[in-house]
Amino acid sequence: MRALVVDDEVNIQEILSILLEDFGFQVDRASNLKEAQKLVEKNYYDLALIDLRLPDGSGIDLLRKLKDKNPKTEVVIITAFASSETAVEAIKLGAYDYLPKPFELNELRLLIRNVKNKLELEKKLAENKDEKFQDLIGKSPAIQMVKETIEKIAPYDINVLIIGESGTGKTIVAKTIHRLSHRASKPFVAINCASLPAELLESELFGYKKGAFTGATTDKKGLIEEANGGTLFLDEIGEMPISLQAKLLRFIETKKIRPLGSLKEIDVDVRIISATNRDLEEEIKKGNFREDLYYRLSTITIRMPSLKERREDIPLLVEGILKDLKEKYNKDIQSISPQFLDYLMHHDFKGNIRELKNILEKAVILSEGKEISLPRLDAKGINSVYIDDPEEDFTIRTFPEGGVDLKKVVSNFEKVLIEKAVQLTEGNKTRAAQMLGLTFREFRYRYDKYFNKNEIGTDGEQ
Repeated sequence: MRALVVDDEVNIQEILSILLEDFGFQVDRASNLKEAQKLVEKNYYDLALIDLRLPDGSGIDLLRKLKDKNPKTEVVIITAFASSETAVEAIKLGAYDYLPKPFELNELRLLIRNVKNKLELEKKLAENKDEKFQDLIGKSPAIQMVKETIEKIAPYDINVLIIGESGTGKTIVAKTIHRLSHRASKPFVAINCASLPAELLESELFGYKKGAFTGATTDKKGLIEEANGGTLFLDEIGEMPISLQAKLLRFIETKKIRPLGSLKEIDVDVRIISATNRDLEEEIKKGNFREDLYYRLSTITIRMPSLKERREDIPLLVEGILKDLKEKYNKDIQSISPQFLDYLMHHDFKGNIRELKNILEKAVILSEGKEISLPRLDAKGINSVYIDDPEEDFTIRTFPEGGVDLKKVVSNFEKVLIEKAVQLTEGNKTRAAQMLGLTFREFRYRYDKYFNKNEIGTDGEQ
């Protein structure tokens, strides 16, 4: 469990940290509101002990931020300036307790013990629930909503459509629904509709009789029949040819299939779960997808959030992925470097979880010690640089035999950093300049030099 101590008095920090560590907490410290807010943005905390009056603000503001990010974080407000009004406000905002200074150590020990017991009990209760979602990692509001929807719909034989970007975990959702349904003991059969041409896809789904076409030397049971009693997962349903959609619709309506070359229909009982990264309503307008089939498939629709919508889940995903990769490659990896984790927290994952796995797999394979760091390989070569410590040095990942054009490299690197700062501040030039240690005039000059346009966003604070 992790705790945060926020107090401008170093000796108070020391005392609180020692007490918390005695109870098994990993402790982070901050001396002011700004430092604390940065830590809260990066980390999840089970418990926070916060001084009410900080040099640059109020502990109540930090209480609000902690509760907004995670309502389950327990917060104790500690202050030498106790008042009933402030205490009531803190409790209303969700504080666990309000402790006046000077405090008795035994009193504080009892308070920490009670909080720890509460956290451990809640964790045990949550673990029983989390076992249902062992492969669906995350605690963000977006992924919690997905879990709650799965729990509600899994017991019912309704068709489900899962939408979302590539690599977000749509297949995991489909398997979880199947596992939590009464069909769990029956087959889960999956097919990617984009992986086969129309003729082959039809024979794979519906099967065929011997002699149905050239090369059909034996009878073959289709995947729909293979899934009888269980779940049929149609991945990338948006790629299914329009000519085959009518036959799938008829099966959904009648629960009967007719293998190619057969005159006899077969009764089949399956639940259909589909997934797509396409906008099917837009595909309907274009004439690429049947509207009646869409409504048959989407009795319930689940949208999987992209990784940029649930960045707070990245540390948990990293932990789970690394656990599997350590076993796969027999590596004794104990931790990930702070720089690497920070890189992952701010990376633009166009491939979502699939891309995250790819990056981590590369890092694990190349790792030599117990801590993994960002891999020093990049197809972009000399122009791709990762800063390990901006106050000290940076490492060039590759160096061509013929040498380099230093001015060009420095210019390209400067351009990359300016562009990244603009992205991270959502177009706010003033904040981007601050991130780069430049005055606004210096930043504007450099931006105009590289991008040759005047407006990229707001000039002032947002």
